[in-house]
Amino acid sequence: MDLELTYDMLGARLRGIGDAVITYDQWGSRPRTLGSWTLEYDRLGTRLRSVGAAEITYSRWAGLPRTVGQWSCTHTKLASSLRSIGPHELRYDQLGGRVRAIGPLEIFYDRLGTRPRRVRLPGEGKALSDDLLLALFLVLHWEEEKAAAAQQQ
Repeated sequence: MDLELTYDMLGARLRGIGDAVITYDQWGSRPRTLGSWTLEYDRLGTRLRSVGAAEITYSRWAGLPRTVGQWSCTHTKLASSLRSIGPHELRYDQLGGRVRAIGPLEIFYDRLGTRPRRVRLPGEGKALSDDLLLALFLVLHWEEEKAAAAQQQ
């Protein structure tokens, strides 16, 4: 089953993952909801602290995600990329720049290869589970944050 990733008119903000709508704050800079889940941020409004009931903790010095609810997050040795989020292993392209899969989900990019456009869940008629939706959103959100930070440097 293929799920479409939809973006706003400018193509800058992810607006939906399949049927799950993503809404943004009044300035349009931070996602506030994912489907029925509310997204909460830290006091400065910079780091995502929870999605629905799943709290997110970060490492003290590097600011890398450590846990999402009951799940642990693992990173590469140099902490340059996320290796897994709970039971869902991430796979990257050969150069390591783009996430190509999260667990059973395969991610396809636009023609320029810069923006995820579609996600394939193996099997016919299967629905995207809440766990996979959460993992997919978090990985896409964190990758977008990492790209924005790299542009600012």
